[in-house]
Amino acid sequence: MERADASDLLAFLAVARERSFTRAAARLAIAQPTLSQIVRNLEERLGVRLLNRTTRSVTPTQAGEQLLRTIGPKFDEMDAELGALSELREKPAGTIRITATEYAAQAILMPAMSKLLPAYPDINVEVLIDYGLTNIVAAQYDAGIRPGELVAKDMIAVRVGPDLRMAVVGAPSYFATRKKPRTPQDLTEHNCINLRLPTHGGSLYAWEFERNGREVNVRVEGQLIFNGAGALLQAALQGLGLAYLTEGYVQPYLSSGRLVRVLADWCPPFSGYHLYYPSRRQSSPAFALLVNTLRYRGK
Repeated sequence: MERADASDLLAFLAVARERSFTRAAARLAIAQPTLSQIVRNLEERLGVRLLNRTTRSVTPTQAGEQLLRTIGPKFDEMDAELGALSELREKPAGTIRITATEYAAQAILMPAMSKLLPAYPDINVEVLIDYGLTNIVAAQYDAGIRPGELVAKDMIAVRVGPDLRMAVVGAPSYFATRKKPRTPQDLTEHNCINLRLPTHGGSLYAWEFERNGREVNVRVEGQLIFNGAGALLQAALQGLGLAYLTEGYVQPYLSSGRLVRVLADWCPPFSGYHLYYPSRRQSSPAFALLVNTLRYRGK
């Protein structure tokens, strides 16, 4: 595509989101006939109709919806990146509210905050630990951090960490009188520490496994149920049962020998943590700085 198509795509995005040529033209500060011609030329070049037009409404076609979902977040992300440049003329300040899981707060947010906050004393960050799929718009959060596979498609998602793996762990004292499970089904014979999550309607979380393309979900049983990872970890360390936790969360205890891992070959990597926020969020200098600080750049 030619470079001029970028402005044409922005014109299409404005109409598709506003559902009106009139409102989109006002937003873009151009004449409505000019906007209509731009979109029509784009459709001709692509060889597909992007918008259904009637005298009363404008709606995206199936192809238009696909294009909207594909390019919309990318342009929004570019806007956020350009917004970060405003720090050169504005002093970043304000409070940013983020919802995150306990492990994401410890492993992702804390290291980033140690870099960001000392340099920008007028930025405040409020972190609320939550395991549910919080509606960040309704709850008035600026952003959330969850594994990428859980992020809604209408959100901008910025990768902030490497791929994750789960780990089934227990203390050496637990295994002193029990055989180690060799398959996920063997867990039904063990005392497992359960996790109750609002994400799953308050039901107990099923432990998820996969090997050679075969997926297995196991509803484990045990004497203890918690609603947070910290309590699960402490119970496992005390030999009270097996826990199913993020690999990075338990790695220090595996290295020291305080925990033993089983079923590692049944726990493949999955999408790492992503920062997500509404696609139409007006990026402040402080928030743009946060996004740039958290962005995962690999090793």
